Amino acid sequence: RILTAFTLAVCLSSPGKAQQQCTNGFDLDRASGQCLDIDECRTIPEACRGDMVCVNQNGGYLCVPRTNPVYRSPYLSPYSNVYPPPPAPGPVPNYPTVTRPLMCRFGFQLDENNQCADVDECASDSHQCNPTQICINTEGGYTCSCTEGYWLLEGQCLDIDECRYGYCQQLCANVPGSYSCTCNPGFTLNDDGRSCQDVNECTGENPCTQTCVNTYGSFLCRCEPGYELEADGINCSDMDECSFSEFLCQHECVNGPGSYYCTCPSGYNLLDDSRSCQDINECEIRNFTCTSQQTCFNIPGDYKCLDPVRCEEPYLQINENRCMCPAENPGCRDQPFTILYRVMDMVSGRSVPSDIFQMQATTRYPGAYYIFQIKSGNEGREFYMRQTGPISATLVMTRPVKGPRTIELDLEMITVNTVINFRGSSVIRLRIFVSQYSF
Repeated sequence: RILTAFTLAVCLSSPGKAQQQCTNGFDLDRASGQCLDIDECRTIPEACRGDMVCVNQNGGYLCVPRTNPVYRSPYLSPYSNVYPPPPAPGPVPNYPTVTRPLMCRFGFQLDENNQCADVDECASDSHQCNPTQICINTEGGYTCSCTEGYWLLEGQCLDIDECRYGYCQQLCANVPGSYSCTCNPGFTLNDDGRSCQDVNECTGENPCTQTCVNTYGSFLCRCEPGYELEADGINCSDMDECSFSEFLCQHECVNGPGSYYCTCPSGYNLLDDSRSCQDINECEIRNFTCTSQQTCFNIPGDYKCLDPVRCEEPYLQINENRCMCPAENPGCRDQPFTILYRVMDMVSGRSVPSDIFQMQATTRYPGAYYIFQIKSGNEGREFYMRQTGPISATLVMTRPVKGPRTIELDLEMITVNTVINFRGSSVIRLRIFVSQYSF
């Protein structure tokens, strides 16, 4: 007897794919997601030929002889006259009933309750993900992916360079699978870990020795008036204002912390402008030590006690400052007719040329002319007489004179009268007190 069987009861799946497939002899029931057996005896015309009868099996079918008592086709009618009549009734053998087993679609398996449950390929290590990848279980399958900070390229997980895409506001350091943001000096990292915020360095402990000014990302130090910023940009040092100009003070500049002040020498008072000096007239306020016989003469910054004029022989004293030599006295023949004593003061370093004293005749006689000259005291050639008119002349200083110093000049006026053939002279004895200072 011939028994022909056509069975194929395995389920195939494409590696790495989660789509359900059923092998020959089974068909996918989309409602239940299970592979159900195909009844080939119904779907295949003439599945068995000749005296063979088609018997359906799970995943296939059998062709058995028609006279085989074991298999009986359900498709043969008992009244068909094509086939021989069935044998006489007799005892029916007890054959086991063939049932179709429950099938689950790909990615599922039967559990203890005979239900289809998802297979966790990741937990069972039945996935085919690359070692650089991570397995993510899905319903009926799985997915290969990369951890955060990596991206999938040609089956490999490659590090993402977050710094290249401007993840950080300022400084960025890429590390495998991540990145780290930092800030420039003068900034602090915000809570978001990416942006930076300016640090106000001027709050809290002052980084400057004096005034701190906050700027974006940094700070500046400023100094108070009278101080200057040092090269380190932080410390302030006193500014020596006196070294800037010699005209800050009329006399002396004294530098102080953050400022300066002016002083005046003895014999002067500082004016309200805090720089100029004014002479104290000791004679006027009677702050002198002259005797009752002496005369107090004020000079810039000081005073002089002048003794009374005493005329020497053969001169006679006309008044307190004039001496005369009588013409009838033979000793007066070659002497000036009068000597007039004058006193003046002058500051040191006076600019030149400078007119300092004027001399002129008090009486003009007919036919007379006058000659003015410096008779004595001009050994340094510091002065000369410039005649300014027929009866007048001016004493001119031609070289600066430094004090303190006392200069005594005899300025002579010579009278020449051609009518009466007369020649005579008068002298002004000028005493000049040059002060120590230029003010």
